Amino acid sequence: MKEGARAFKGLDEVVLRNIEACSELGNQLKTTFGPNGMNKLIINDIEKEFVTTDAATIIRELDVIHPAAQLLAFAAQCVEEGPGDGVNTAVILSVALLEGAGELIRAGLKPVEVIDGYIDIHKALMEKVESFVIAKANDLHDAKEVKKYLKASVMSKQLLHADKISELAAEACVQVSSKSGKAFNVDNIRIVKIPGGTINDSTVVNGMVFHRASETDRRSAENAKVALFACPFDILQTETKGTVLLNNATELMEFSGNEEKEVEKQVKELHDAGVNVVVAAGKFGDLYLHYLNKYNIMGIRLVSKFDLRRLCRMLGAPAQAVICTPSLDHIGQCDKVFQRELSGQQTIVFEKSGQTGSIASVVIRGATMQQINDVERALDDAINNYKLLTRDNRLVGGAGTFEVQVARHVEHLANQNSTVSQYVMHKFGQAYQSLPRQLAKNAGLNETQALASLIAEQKKNDGSIGIDIFEAGHYVDVKKENIYDSYLAKVKAMEVAVDAAVQILRVDQIIMAKAAGGPDLKAPRPEDPEGNDDGMA
Repeated sequence: MKEGARAFKGLDEVVLRNIEACSELGNQLKTTFGPNGMNKLIINDIEKEFVTTDAATIIRELDVIHPAAQLLAFAAQCVEEGPGDGVNTAVILSVALLEGAGELIRAGLKPVEVIDGYIDIHKALMEKVESFVIAKANDLHDAKEVKKYLKASVMSKQLLHADKISELAAEACVQVSSKSGKAFNVDNIRIVKIPGGTINDSTVVNGMVFHRASETDRRSAENAKVALFACPFDILQTETKGTVLLNNATELMEFSGNEEKEVEKQVKELHDAGVNVVVAAGKFGDLYLHYLNKYNIMGIRLVSKFDLRRLCRMLGAPAQAVICTPSLDHIGQCDKVFQRELSGQQTIVFEKSGQTGSIASVVIRGATMQQINDVERALDDAINNYKLLTRDNRLVGGAGTFEVQVARHVEHLANQNSTVSQYVMHKFGQAYQSLPRQLAKNAGLNETQALASLIAEQKKNDGSIGIDIFEAGHYVDVKKENIYDSYLAKVKAMEVAVDAAVQILRVDQIIMAKAAGGPDLKAPRPEDPEGNDDGMA
């Protein structure tokens, strides 16, 4: 290796240090777990502030340097991009598995024995995990029923406003879900954040809401016919410079007049085709605005191409590349387009009333942007849970119920085993116990007593008993209280946690190449003897 490269190998230098690094990352997230989780104030490298309990956001904004901890961060990112919920569960479970492996390695077991034991018990657990399902989400087109299934995922981030947020998520999901069996698309739900008011003022609109104002004098249109343009609604400038030869004043007057006639002709053709709303992905020229007002056409400017695509999908019409009069089948239809003021800020609403549509917008209100952003993350988790339920409608118990069931089953298998692998099984079961233990700890309960009592209580009942985070010594029937977690989300989080832990344990050597040379961008500039501000002589 080149001079300056570094290499680490062996149990003490690599395996145990990797476990310590992952444990340190996990400790940052443990206190955020559950409904009583504490917020973290994260200030990233560009000094943007985040106040949240969302594990995916915390890991994404932290600058993780250690390579083993980076592997854990990548695993969390996979959970966020896949199931969309269960990031904290996956990270805490993976860290607990690694900490258990560290204790076994210090006691004399080899890493390969721990790895094989984890893989074997995970395979045995996957064959049994379906038996822990306690309910099924039967009617996914009834907002009241869907709210019950999404409530637990919202409570883990927004306990105080869980009812309102789960109601918003359920209403939006049901509006855009297809009864024909097509795959549910989370992009069909748009979130609009408007500061002011309270979270209880938040609403769901069957259509799209834009934080904009009308460009023209017209503010509303019933039974709107919408022309969409993927270009500015202005006179197009040519890419190359042109020269026009004018011989006299008459030609000069005609040149200016011809331009006005052409603009009026274009707007008049739109008006004659029945178009009363024009949407453009760019600025509106003064001349075009004059004639849009003359023919009483509403003009709306969008700045996001993604918003324009969604609006095209909602209205069932493509966006035109140049200013022209679209054919009848390329003109969008909308029941109502209007401008409405919210907290002193203007919004444009495209609404399809009285029916389910392809797009729904959730308008989030709140006192601060940090609170609104955190509500948005809770909504994202709820919407992703609905997506998982459309794929697999099975539900497992929340409030630590499912994890205790898994831990009890693993302990049962470990007690039947007389080989060395029984110790690995016990650590595997204890890792699952770490989740309800942390849930009780964050709620201010005695975690050891709460966990022991919960296990004893589950043995007496049918297994649907969870931790009551509000009162010590009490338990909650998750079926009666509708505290459910998606079966698919739990299984995916388990698989990612075990895979990440095994991958980190397989690393027995770290080789760090010499850092590449080059100028130090953070180094101070040399002083300029002549006093120039730009540092150059």
